[in-house]
Amino acid sequence: MMISDEQRNAIKAWLTDGDSLADVQRKLKSEYDLTLTYMDVRLLVLEIGAEVLEEPEPEPEPEPEPSPKTAKRAANNAELEEREDAEDAEPHVSLSIDRLIVPGAMVSGDVVFSDGTKAKWLIDNQGRFGIEPEVQGYQPSDMDLRLFQAQLRDELHRKGYA
Repeated sequence: MMISDEQRNAIKAWLTDGDSLADVQRKLKSEYDLTLTYMDVRLLVLEIGAEVLEEPEPEPEPEPEPSPKTAKRAANNAELEEREDAEDAEPHVSLSIDRLIVPGAMVSGDVVFSDGTKAKWLIDNQGRFGIEPEVQGYQPSDMDLRLFQAQLRDELHRKGYA
């Protein structure tokens, strides 16, 4: 595109004053009767070696320090959300039946609860159920126990024990 030195200097001056490319496009139309697309103006600015001054982004205002009461409430809310997220996570229990049955048992196997804790389980010859976790004193959640019982019942039916 051919533009005069006067137009070139005007564009540089406008950009130095902080005008945007859209402003330059409007001024070229109004002052020099040049109709250019935004992309043409952009390329023209690059061609003449001018730079568009970018406005610095405003710095975000610092948030005021929360009062101790507000901070405690926020901490409690965060803890409650963590617990709810953990509760919302679908528990997964997996179990297996041993090929070689533990002596004195009718059926035995292993279970892994949703938190990753493993345990040995068995049903003895008198029909009594027993479970021995690897971590002494471990108590699986009620949901894990219900899932374990349902899976065990289904697996025993499938294998022909029940």
